[in-house]
Amino acid sequence: MLGPLMIDVEGVALSERERRWIADPRVGGVILFSRNFQHREQLTALVAEIATVKRPKPLIAVDHEGGRVQRFREGFSRIPPMRALGRRYEADAAAALEEAVEMGWLLAAELRAVGVDFSFAPVLDLDRGVSEVIGDRAFHGDPRVVAALGAAVRRGMQAAGMAAVGKHFPGHGAVAPDSHQSLPVDERALEAVEEDIQPFAHLIRNGLEGVMLAHVVYRHADTLPAGFSPYWIKTVLRERFGFQGAVISDDLSMAGAAVMGAMPARVEAALGAGCDLVLVCNDPDAVAAVLRRVRPEADPARGVRLAHLHGRGRLDWGRLTRDPRHARAAALAERLWEWA
Repeated sequence: MLGPLMIDVEGVALSERERRWIADPRVGGVILFSRNFQHREQLTALVAEIATVKRPKPLIAVDHEGGRVQRFREGFSRIPPMRALGRRYEADAAAALEEAVEMGWLLAAELRAVGVDFSFAPVLDLDRGVSEVIGDRAFHGDPRVVAALGAAVRRGMQAAGMAAVGKHFPGHGAVAPDSHQSLPVDERALEAVEEDIQPFAHLIRNGLEGVMLAHVVYRHADTLPAGFSPYWIKTVLRERFGFQGAVISDDLSMAGAAVMGAMPARVEAALGAGCDLVLVCNDPDAVAAVLRRVRPEADPARGVRLAHLHGRGRLDWGRLTRDPRHARAAALAERLWEWA
């Protein structure tokens, strides 16, 4: 059964300490960053090395949305920011929806061809024109457009054998501060926040596999950031929407999570609130502290939800690039940059 911790690694191959950590039953996955990537062959070898540490295989994930959030670049297609699809939608909605499917497929197929299980995508935040960190990562400011394009990207990801993880629930687009640097507070009434929730609700009704929570306080709902809030996780996601997928924290090393105390306390609070998977990144000392002090209870239901994030099937790179769909999708990606 997969454990509830997702950690990162420092380099382009595993150290002995990292192998021990990944082998720990509390660790269910590894998230990769640009520092873990030299070239595609090296990345494929690193992913394979992580996969052999234990059974069941750890989840291997990455933030690979396109635009400025694309961790692997050289040798991979240049995915445009999702705003490009939103602008295409304004010009030709039907074409944009077809193109969104292809971008989801391209993103996912290339990652699956090197063994990565899933990307934290698509972004379902609304572009309110105020967020320092969201911006062109969002499809659009209209929740109906975001829902339609997000669902289309997910269909493409599914076709390539990848689960989708919508983020950042219940919506990060209406606050200016970057939660990597501080804790944003959304002062809007709950009726206003409901609009931000609509794209998530639409994808959840259609079987969304995972949701990542925002490190944002929604003042009129709870005093806690959403990723530590039983209200947002249990009352809204699980009870109101009947969400059956995996609930995932954003990186607990971010400043937006610091209000919850030291890292072991952050992990315990997120798990206690209902998260299935918690990210501890860019702080090896924090990982060590969590593994010394935190003993989460086994949860078979959580293990099942996490197992559904494993990639399905496997393309090798050569087979992928012989598929005419790949060449067409890569060319489309380049054309869409004109709309970014």
